[in-house]
Amino acid sequence: MRSIFLPKSMLAAALGGVVVLVGFGAQNATADQTSVSTVATTSDDDAETRFLELADLISQICAPDVSSSVDAVASASVADTTAAEPTPDSTQPVLVDPVALTVAEECAAQRHQLRISRAFSGIDTATYAEMRDKLTTLKYPAARIHRMPDFSGEPVVRLDLRVGAEHLALEVTDINNGVMVQAFGTPEGVSVTEVRLEPLLDPPTS
Repeated sequence: MRSIFLPKSMLAAALGGVVVLVGFGAQNATADQTSVSTVATTSDDDAETRFLELADLISQICAPDVSSSVDAVASASVADTTAAEPTPDSTQPVLVDPVALTVAEECAAQRHQLRISRAFSGIDTATYAEMRDKLTTLKYPAARIHRMPDFSGEPVVRLDLRVGAEHLALEVTDINNGVMVQAFGTPEGVSVTEVRLEPLLDPPTS
């Protein structure tokens, strides 16, 4: 069988073509991966930006110079809303007690509670994924949504609403055709999932 020999110049050109093609493909693959990563990062950044805009708006409304009547209503609303809140059936260790919220944080809590309760009114979110997806449409980034143990089979999440040195967090528990939203303060440097909340309702016995 005859062997075909190419001149060195032609052989180099042929090999060079292969190298170029392979390199081009590798570059394309790398570019695709970078593109996907960039899109995900951009999406996360956009979600956080939208949340910070919402938090800033609520913070301005709840600034200390607002009328005392607004703060009084906010505090009363928080007390009324959280009076019947359940805590999750948790088997994970809880490490710290909640801290007190400032007047401005209580006002902000009331506004977050109201908008979440309204958005979930008449909706049965049977799974964590459904609750998470609904909350993301309300400008709460997925990175700030933390899954908790279910309460009597219903999904529970905690929202980390802290900005800067603030303490505000919420626990959202699914109930029939709605949610219950409990506000609490999280110490600095502690995850919202590590805060101990007092039981406000006993789980059903049947």
